[in-house]
Amino acid sequence: MTITQPATVTVSTSSESAGGNTVSNLRSDADRMRRRELYDAASGVEGPRLLPWTTPDGLPCYLSTDGRGYLSTLADGIETVQLDMGHELLEHARGVLAPEARALSDVEYRWLACRLTEALSDALRVADSRGQRIPAPQDATEDRRPDEQGAR
Repeated sequence: MTITQPATVTVSTSSESAGGNTVSNLRSDADRMRRRELYDAASGVEGPRLLPWTTPDGLPCYLSTDGRGYLSTLADGIETVQLDMGHELLEHARGVLAPEARALSDVEYRWLACRLTEALSDALRVADSRGQRIPAPQDATEDRRPDEQGAR
């Protein structure tokens, strides 16, 4: 399994020496990513999986996997926790907004708004990640019986 992050790579076409190797012999991150994508495509995996966390700089993290490894299982578990926490937070917000609920201070409403924003962001990332892993639908005519294909 490989965790990949978007990276900017500068590739030179000159054949200058760099530490005993020519620049054309050095593999860039883009080359490694492309090889991984080709391997994944050959093994039936559409592309790298968007993980439910980001780098410290806020960049997305991706994982090239068959979906059965330790990091895939960890990512599945974190997605479940994120969605469960979002659900609990939504129930709390509904209780706070109920007509009979006591009014909160500005600080408490701001805290709730910040947590709801985080939960929504997590839920959208999970939805995006899972949506990317849904296989493309087959042509509807392939699934129909031969006697149904002419009838419309």
